[in-house]
Amino acid sequence: MKDTPAPLRHSVSTWQQPLPPPASATRTALVDDLTNRILASGPARLRVGVDGLTAAGKTSLGHELAQRVAAAGRPVLRASLDDFKRPWSERHQYDRTSGPGYYRNAFDLPAIRTLLLEPAGPAGSGACVLCLRDPLTQRVHTDVVTPAPPDAVLIVDGVFAFRPELDDLWDYRIWVEVAAELSVRRGVARDGDREGVAAAEALHRDRYLAAQRVYLAEADPLSRVDAIVDNTDFARPRLLPR
Repeated sequence: MKDTPAPLRHSVSTWQQPLPPPASATRTALVDDLTNRILASGPARLRVGVDGLTAAGKTSLGHELAQRVAAAGRPVLRASLDDFKRPWSERHQYDRTSGPGYYRNAFDLPAIRTLLLEPAGPAGSGACVLCLRDPLTQRVHTDVVTPAPPDAVLIVDGVFAFRPELDDLWDYRIWVEVAAELSVRRGVARDGDREGVAAAEALHRDRYLAAQRVYLAEADPLSRVDAIVDNTDFARPRLLPR
């Protein structure tokens, strides 16, 4: 680790989840292990995807990895696929509320490729847009360009990251594993105050979990990941066999 951490650049989105609480010794060791594996992937720009069920803990792990990679001296860009969804104003034009509809239609896949992942690649321009559209304000931020130095590491969390339309653009893939019912329970606990408990459970069970089942069946992302993290217990995560 270098004495002076490298820069860590975040998206301008207002949809920001807080940093996780101080980690246990077990979790710190796992994050350090993953960080070393990522850095061993090469000295050029790297694109790291953190995928998994909704509320599995993708964002928290992404934050932890970003801090550790920056502390190791590599510049870091931090982004979320939630900031690359199609506008709500156009939702009448397509199905976005069913499980299959959410998987197929909610995200702007061409924008993820051309504005975020391609520029962040080893042969890319380095001119990265970390937020297409703010999920809360719906403001478009394509004018906010964050430069990625030649040795930068882009860390992106989000569902469906390893779908066929994006899968060729990742240099390191991490899957955060939790049981389906735990995903629903965590999602309801997170969103119940905002949505109402009954509505939040319907949202997570009938849309998000249903969408994940389509994704898992069609894309088989676990067959291509570099690491699987069992995040059932946040304080005691563990790496699973691939």
